[in-house]
Amino acid sequence: MGLFNVTHPASFLLTGIPGLESAHSWLAGPLCVMYAVALGANALILQAVRVEPSLHEPMYYFLSMLSFSDVAMSMATLPTVLRTFCLNARNIAFDACLIQMFLIHSFSMMESGILLAMSFDRFVAICDPLHYATVLTNEVIAGIGVAVMARSFIILFPLPFLFKRLPICRSNVLSHSYCLHPDMIKLACADITINSIYGFFVLLSTFGMDMIFIFLSYVLILHSVMAIASRKERLKALNTCVSHILVVLAFYVPMIGVSVVHRFGKHAPRFVHVLMSNVYLFVPPVLNPLIYSAKTKEIRRAIFRMFRPVKM
Repeated sequence: MGLFNVTHPASFLLTGIPGLESAHSWLAGPLCVMYAVALGANALILQAVRVEPSLHEPMYYFLSMLSFSDVAMSMATLPTVLRTFCLNARNIAFDACLIQMFLIHSFSMMESGILLAMSFDRFVAICDPLHYATVLTNEVIAGIGVAVMARSFIILFPLPFLFKRLPICRSNVLSHSYCLHPDMIKLACADITINSIYGFFVLLSTFGMDMIFIFLSYVLILHSVMAIASRKERLKALNTCVSHILVVLAFYVPMIGVSVVHRFGKHAPRFVHVLMSNVYLFVPPVLNPLIYSAKTKEIRRAIFRMFRPVKM
């Protein structure tokens, strides 16, 4: 007998927002706007970094990685979300759901790794500015990018196979308009201990460790900044970190909220679970480019130059 010779439905049924089914067509408009902003704004940043020589620096290379992960995350959820809300087409094939689940979790983990890399960039720039260019060379930055992607793929590769070994015989209705591992394993009619333990291990060993190292990097940055005699220079150094801090909060606060609700809010209304998950997946790709565009004058100047008419 094969390892995966168990009962699986041919497809899953996705869900929009419980209790607001009649308003799904109205919600489709704001969702389309959010996707347009996320894809358009991040594409602008990618293009600005590509064409503007003044942005060919480590900080902006990491920012372009963040924009790429945001675009990829948006593209991973867009087909099922828009089909669910715009067309009321809720079916998704079993294997397609597994692929989407893997992609969503992979790009989310990639974003966490990129945020850690960006905190290292700020740490070196502020605590060891004389060696900034020699520490963060193009080769090192490329290596960090490859390591972030490889970590996501290697750690999450077993996830679809761990799920595929579980028989699904209770229901085929998911709680979201996309596929997530914690939501999918609830449909299994077998012991899910291994899946739960592995999911918790992934959460702690990647997102948890990333948060700890980001926090430690800012402790060291703050210690270094406090040693600067000039108040003006201290504020200037801290101001270079504001965008990154805001992006970190926009990513990790909803993620922590989702984890808390999933583990301790079992009696909370279903729409609370769905709302928290939607905020976690939809808000960071929209906010990240807006935050960096608003707080980083070099990015604004590059974007303005892209749209400025060429003088004849």
